[in-house]
Amino acid sequence: MEKLIITAAICGAEVTKENNPAVPYTVDEMVREAKSAFDAGAAVIHVHVREDDGTPTQDRERFRVVMDAIKAACPGVILIPSTGGAVGMTAEERLQPTELFPEMATLDCGTCNFGDDVFMNDMPTMRAFGKRMLENHIKPEYECFEMGHLDTILKMAKKGLVPGDPMQFNFVLGVSGCTPATAGNLQWLVNAIPAGSTWTATGIGRFAYELAAAAIPMGGNVRVGFEDTVYLSKGVLAKSNGELVARVVELANLLGRPVANPAEARKILSLG
Repeated sequence: MEKLIITAAICGAEVTKENNPAVPYTVDEMVREAKSAFDAGAAVIHVHVREDDGTPTQDRERFRVVMDAIKAACPGVILIPSTGGAVGMTAEERLQPTELFPEMATLDCGTCNFGDDVFMNDMPTMRAFGKRMLENHIKPEYECFEMGHLDTILKMAKKGLVPGDPMQFNFVLGVSGCTPATAGNLQWLVNAIPAGSTWTATGIGRFAYELAAAAIPMGGNVRVGFEDTVYLSKGVLAKSNGELVARVVELANLLGRPVANPAEARKILSLG
């Protein structure tokens, strides 16, 4: 079994300082949270960016400034900028980070209910995102909220519409309106991916550590962070993303699975 890759999703687009005062908005705050996660054991930082007042943005230059600052503070870290952005953004807005030629970026694999909203990822959008990532030599992290999402992206890969083997999937479970975060549902999805693929499990809210505990012995990787949960335990706000990552490291140690450093993670993910 490969070493465990931990991804820290440090801010997302929806969570605010009203949910947890430590949620980062400014460049300095983003660097602080990325470094806390990196120092705790995260090899990957999943990057959304905000304006200083917390407004979500996909502005290319904001991404450039934030990612350069994180790279300087976290040598060797793998950055995965979001092309999901925030609900309601256009495809053109969402694609801006790909203009920076990152080694990886997310690619959302279908439309779904997202709480009271609808997160739109229709087929023309997905084809456009796949084309951009092929052209810019970006390895996608395929974000799947449903089995239909996984089926769709596998068919697209067979047609050459998105980058293919080896593929990296992120199974995001527990979003209101999407697939529940259970070990059985996670196993169902993992059973359907191509041989040689890598995968990450993301449990939303109170399911963050339940899903991590299931994924670690299954050979998968784990994502945690303020994007997914602001709590360290029931009723206890996390003081940093680093605290959330440290909890996953603790689980990995209990389950006997070593944690990958960035160089090891880059090899496992077939980067470079």
